[in-house]
Amino acid sequence: MISESASTALGTVATVCWCVQLIPQIYYNWKRKDCTGLPPIMMFLWVVSGVPFGIYFCISRATLILQIQPHLFMFFCCISFIQTCYYPPAKLPKWKIALIIACLVIFTVSTEISCVLALRPLYDKGIKWPDLIFGIIATILLAVGLLPPYFELAKRKGEVVGINFLFLFVDSLGAWLSMISVIVGNMDIMGIILYCIVAAFELGIFTSHFIWCCRFKWFSKEKNSDTENNQLDLQKEETINWENEENADDVEKITELIDFTKETETICDEDTILENQIYSDKNDSAVVSYQKAETMKSLEIKNKREIK
Repeated sequence: MISESASTALGTVATVCWCVQLIPQIYYNWKRKDCTGLPPIMMFLWVVSGVPFGIYFCISRATLILQIQPHLFMFFCCISFIQTCYYPPAKLPKWKIALIIACLVIFTVSTEISCVLALRPLYDKGIKWPDLIFGIIATILLAVGLLPPYFELAKRKGEVVGINFLFLFVDSLGAWLSMISVIVGNMDIMGIILYCIVAAFELGIFTSHFIWCCRFKWFSKEKNSDTENNQLDLQKEETINWENEENADDVEKITELIDFTKETETICDEDTILENQIYSDKNDSAVVSYQKAETMKSLEIKNKREIK
């Protein structure tokens, strides 16, 4: 009786952990507006794994909380999957994301409803192997979904980027509590294998980041030299930026001087043109006056001759 009560209590807490473990990751993605390091394929496989999990628990008529858990898990995985598609580095168009989610929802709902309605009567008659197959498929999909983060770890020498550690902790806690509840209660080999796989993969992610911190962050011999190099690089960048600003100021001054010179030359040219026009006008008037004087003289001489 004590073992059954303990198993139920541990299983309930573990189920709650596996219902809400993705909430910290969703908030983390939203706050960063970036999903670098969190593979979309991981969330996609976890969404799909919720379908056989739901079928497995619904066919066997498990407790209500166990039937709700895979559907909540799918819901939060779907939100995280949308984030990995929308935020960098994927940055898919909204219409593509909407199309993918629509197809995914249609597939999951139709598959689960049809399988539960078809296989539940067989389970009631004692034919339980179809239910076991769905449990195995769900376990495989959940485990395979934890493989892509290891490729991201390999790219970064073991550093965990983009995965929230609170999410990993709650998920691992759910796996360990579920494992203990199964061991204390009825020995479900399928459940033990599932929980061991999840716990082992997530422990590997924790260990990888711990080793990276030991190698490159906490006890690295090159830490001080790297810090000095970073400081020198920052100083160089600041010097270059300052020189660029000085050069930009000089260029602006030279440009202003050239513009002023051009304006002065333009004004001088306009003044010269006006002077030339005035001078030419004066010359023209002098020529006209001279011609008039010559004409008057010639007329006077002509008149004198006529008088004589």
